[in-house]
Amino acid sequence: MSKNQDRMVYRREDNVWVNKRNDADRASSLHRTQADAEQSARKMLVNQGGGELTTKGRNGLIRSKDTIAPGNDPNPPLDTEH
Repeated sequence: MSKNQDRMVYRREDNVWVNKRNDADRASSLHRTQADAEQSARKMLVNQGGGELTTKGRNGLIRSKDTIAPGNDPNPPLDTEH
């Protein structure tokens, strides 16, 4: 179950990368690259007090999930991605 401050980064059909809160109707920011969108989402999550960042690849499948501090990571020893 996602919380209000959780964010998702994904690519639209027009090849623009979107940084969007999961509970929002509109994007928080639009970017030319996935890296820029992820950086923006991480910065916003830190400012909001943490949460979950989900990144989708070009194919639309989930590529990465990361808990941004001080969010609650349910499996901290198993999370070796970052």
